Amino acid sequence: MKHSQTSYSDAFLNVIFRPYGRFSLMSEPVILIAAKSSGPRLDLLAPLQNQARIVIANSAEANKDEASEATVLFNWSASRDLLRELFLVAPNLKWVHSRNAGVDNLLFPELIDSKVVLTNGSGVFSPSLGEFALLAMLYFAKDVPRLNRQKNAKKWEAFDMHPIERKTVGIVGYGDIGREVGLRVKAMGMRVLALKRHMPEPGSNPGPIDKFFVTAELNDMVSECDYVVVAAPLTPETHHLVNEKTFAAMKKDSIIINVGRGPVIDESSMITALREGRIKGAGLDVFEQEPLPSDCPLYEMENVLLSPHTADHHAEWLDDALRFFVAQYERFTKGEPLLNVVNKQLGY
Repeated sequence: MKHSQTSYSDAFLNVIFRPYGRFSLMSEPVILIAAKSSGPRLDLLAPLQNQARIVIANSAEANKDEASEATVLFNWSASRDLLRELFLVAPNLKWVHSRNAGVDNLLFPELIDSKVVLTNGSGVFSPSLGEFALLAMLYFAKDVPRLNRQKNAKKWEAFDMHPIERKTVGIVGYGDIGREVGLRVKAMGMRVLALKRHMPEPGSNPGPIDKFFVTAELNDMVSECDYVVVAAPLTPETHHLVNEKTFAAMKKDSIIINVGRGPVIDESSMITALREGRIKGAGLDVFEQEPLPSDCPLYEMENVLLSPHTADHHAEWLDDALRFFVAQYERFTKGEPLLNVVNKQLGY
């Protein structure tokens, strides 16, 4: 169900100006929601209305008084600059939460060096990204471009399609997204490999993974794969982790899929590999530069499935992110461990 902007504003006024009984407004905990313009659906924040005062913050200067009392800063859609400005005028912060899973474009020195806990939306959007990875595999295995060409030409021409069953998938970055990919492809009868910084602890549940590799073994892993799914966060260690050497190690008929962060792949090397037929195709939701420039050759390549960083968007994706924050805030107020705590030094 769609909600009008008016209803959001009305809900906002109800949150800001609700009665507090014997407490004044200033005595209540303050949740600061950083947003470029309008904030989230505030009706979904109703469970918090009796616990805190909620303020949508578009400017550090305009919201300085509220920020000075805030203990929680929820980054809904703010830029790194706005988030930093708000952070610097909020000396009582205990916790910062990011709506999104990736925090590489939000981290700044003062936050990294502080004792403020940072959490993210990891896992909230992962199922949709797992589905996109599976879609990309089927897109090439069943030659959907050819099906569309034949349909448009009104041409009836039978051809052989390829199964994905018994094929091998390699997951670069086995976190929440990687697990969702693994669960889906294992259900399709595929062999699943995964790359992690460290091997799983002995006795731990490996999930749907047949074999693990450490980062230094990336090229060994991809040499076995029919599909390589990149699901790693962006850090100094993972920047251009997938590069010319990786593409040289991949099978000629393999597919590269990126549902993590664009710069984890050296895009120039990938384009060259695609042009020269050294890999078969690519399914991409993220890119080194976004929006993707209109002169980028990826637009013209028939062997590329391209999504404008929307593979995790669905009818309720923003609502799901908000519900997760509400559940997190309940944990915060009860003194329970928060989920998805980010190692600010590592960036994930």
